[in-house]
Amino acid sequence: MKTITSWQKEHQFISIQDNNTIHLDGAVQNGFSPKALLLSGLAACSGIDVVDILEKMRVPFTGMSIETVAEQTTEHPKVFLDIHLVYRLQTDPDNEDKVRKAIDLSLERYCGVAAMLKKNSPIHYKIELL
Repeated sequence: MKTITSWQKEHQFISIQDNNTIHLDGAVQNGFSPKALLLSGLAACSGIDVVDILEKMRVPFTGMSIETVAEQTTEHPKVFLDIHLVYRLQTDPDNEDKVRKAIDLSLERYCGVAAMLKKNSPIHYKIELL
């Protein structure tokens, strides 16, 4: 895996992986902050796992979003204390146990981003079925 990140101006950067580009901005005016991008990476990593696992379990769902919130220390370097995820899925309430199993498998076994972040920050989650 390789990315190239280039300074544009002020606190703004562009990062490229293959032919994909993402904008980062420490002032959050023209892109994600670096820490928000890390939280988005966690949500997407776990979300990809959950989609794959639910499909293998043959659990139908029509939508999913993952809200990610992290508390930070007040001293520099400001690192995450706790990370909270809210998985919102559009599926039958009878599927809650299978959804929980898919999330547990993701966060405990498959998601590399979660594995890295857990070394410093506990990850908590809850499920909302819509």
